[in-house]
Amino acid sequence: MPFSLHQGDALSVLAGLPDHCVDSVITDPPYNSGGRTAKERTSRSAKQKYTSADAQHALPDFTGENMDQRSYGFWLTQIMTEAHRLTKPGGTALLFTDWRQMPTTTDALQAAGWLWRGVLAWHKPQARPQKGRFTQNCEFIIWGSKGAIDGSRNPVYLPGLYSASQPSGKNRRHITQKPVEVMRELVKICPPDGTVLDFTAGSGSTGVAALLEGRSFIGVEKTHEYAEVAADRLTETVQQNLSQADFELSA
Repeated sequence: MPFSLHQGDALSVLAGLPDHCVDSVITDPPYNSGGRTAKERTSRSAKQKYTSADAQHALPDFTGENMDQRSYGFWLTQIMTEAHRLTKPGGTALLFTDWRQMPTTTDALQAAGWLWRGVLAWHKPQARPQKGRFTQNCEFIIWGSKGAIDGSRNPVYLPGLYSASQPSGKNRRHITQKPVEVMRELVKICPPDGTVLDFTAGSGSTGVAALLEGRSFIGVEKTHEYAEVAADRLTETVQQNLSQADFELSA
């Protein structure tokens, strides 16, 4: 399955794409949350927010993580409005978020013209327990559609709860990387002959999942280092698929 990957600002890149060129938008935008005060939320880098000081990760940082609440909601509304234009009627949108930003994310989705369909949960088994508190071991996926969904085009029955740990060690290629096994389930909302868009592609996990599940992929990533990682992972996935196809033909 083909893919295209653009390195640059998402709003600028999406503005150059044609109407109705994708079937599903599946993305993990910067959450812009965390911290007890506004200063903590807007002054700390993504690496400071999402990795522990003793982790010794050599992963690159990324931008877009220091917006205040109103600017984040406005940005997300803008970009989801552009994504709405790119999506075919009946197409779907899935956005990762945490509990803090769930209200802003659901508002932005609806303000951009999407019909809000519900909330999915991603359970993280290895979340750190907190003494005297509930463990924050879930993140969420807000999903919606561009009007009515024609179930006959993609007659799947998908779960609403997913459980998998974030990649670790050498498999962790991004600060906030999502598990490919979760993404492979999520991309099934896109019809088998369809195209998935991720405008904050990071290290390319959404694209890898889309290609593995027989979908095409359009990705946008602003951080140069992560765009290179995504390009390598997507190319490797295509090559593996071709090798598997050659094996099946020869067999």
